[in-house]
Formats: sequence, structure tokens, C-alpha cells
Amino acid sequence: MKNTGIKFSTRVMNFGIVAYKSSTGRITCPFAGSCADICYARKGTYRFKNSRNAYEDRYQATLSDDFVDLMSANIMIENPTYVRIHDSGDFYSKKYLYKWIEIMNRFPNVRFYAYTNSVALIKESIDDLPDNFDYIFSTNGKQSHLIDFNSDRHAIIFATSNDMEKSKYVNASEHDLYATRWHNNDIRVGLIKH
Repeated sequence: MKNTGIKFSTRVMNFGIVAYKSSTGRITCPFAGSCADICYARKGTYRFKNSRNAYEDRYQATLSDDFVDLMSANIMIENPTYVRIHDSGDFYSKKYLYKWIEIMNRFPNVRFYAYTNSVALIKESIDDLPDNFDYIFSTNGKQSHLIDFNSDRHAIIFATSNDMEKSKYVNASEHDLYATRWHNNDIRVGLIKH
């Protein structure tokens, strides 16, 4: 593995919301496809009551008018180098995406990144996305046909690391930050199926 420049002093803050569907029935991953069936965020420790409640509470917070201020206050306290948006969940609406854009604009020295199936939403908002945001399109959603595999940063889930290496995709399963453009210029990101 090449030296990517990732240092142990790097601080990554995760923000996730409930995966796929909230307790009120609202869809939080509107463009999920086959990934909904194998989603890691719907298994394991994510199913513990305290985890489910925490992710649900964060989802409810995203609906509030003061979400930008609440999230900004948390970022100021945590002082991260990176913020991974959605270790669970996705950009479920344009209004929600633009709340994140406002947050990113408040913190130009913090790097934000997200895997997303909301391809059309990202592409139609491209002129408003700040330089400190790196998005990686997931390829198993309902909008994967909108991904340009020659120019769009995208992620494919592989059964094995050997399959990934043969396809010449960067292994982001080893370290999540390998997926970002700040550590890897390759647009092809690979993940191992959980």
C-alpha cells in the first residue's frame, strides 16, 4: 500500500442518522437499491436499542430549523480534521443537503465527505458544493445509472479483496479516509461486503 499521508493525529467525526427508515416511517435513504438489503447499518450494534435511539434522535434533529447551529456547535467542540456525513443514512432531501452545505461553508478548514445514493441531488447542486466536501457515489442504488464511471468518484462493494485488486479499485475497507480525494486521486473506491 502506498503512503497516503494519513496521520494518526487525524480526527474524524462521524454523523449518522437512522438507516433507511425512521421510526415514523419516513425514508432516510430514498434512493437505496439493493444496498438496503445488505446495509451494515441495519445489523449488529446498530440494532441495539441505545444505538437505534441515538440515530433516530439525530435524524429528528436534522428536521429542525436549528440543525445547522446544533451541528456547528458540535463541530466546534470536537474540532475534527474530517467529518464523515452518514456512516448511516443519506441526503434524503434538497433542504437537508443544503443544511450541510451551510455547515461546510462555516468550517472551510474541515474536510467533509459522504458516500451517497442521492446522485441526481448532488449533481443538480454541484455548483453550490464547497471545495471542502468530497462525495462518493454508491453504485448499488436506484440512481446508479446517473453515475459516470469514467469521471465520477464512486464506490463498488466487492466480495473479496482479491476481486477488488483485480478490478483496480482502491481498498477503502482498510481505512475509510482512503476513499477521499484528499488521500487518493483515484475515482474508483472499493469496499469489502460486510
